[in-house]
Amino acid sequence: QVQLVESGGGSVQVGESLRLSCEASATYRGLPMGWFRQAPGKEREFVAALSWTGGKTFYADSVKGRFTISRDNAKNTLYLQMDNLKPEDSAVYYCNEPKARPEDYAYWGQGTQVTVSS
Repeated sequence: QVQLVESGGGSVQVGESLRLSCEASATYRGLPMGWFRQAPGKEREFVAALSWTGGKTFYADSVKGRFTISRDNAKNTLYLQMDNLKPEDSAVYYCNEPKARPEDYAYWGQGTQVTVSS
């Protein structure tokens, strides 16, 4: 069964932190995973990704130095530590296996809302 369950979002002030979690079904074992976000009226965008072993990480320029992606493969869980949050980080955050094209995604979880207020 394909399943992604995101959690950990909330409403915070500028400069504060949040830690998102994504519980993935066994379908995603052995695969690279990533975080994506979608703000109202905007396309979903890439945030961060890492390899199955966690040895390689990739970040969008807008979050470099503030966000850290990690995973616990024993728990099939992906994390995103978000520090020094800014209002432009407000969005619904999703996890998924990174793919080449938007149309390649057949499934998305429900996401978790992050709201940053100034």
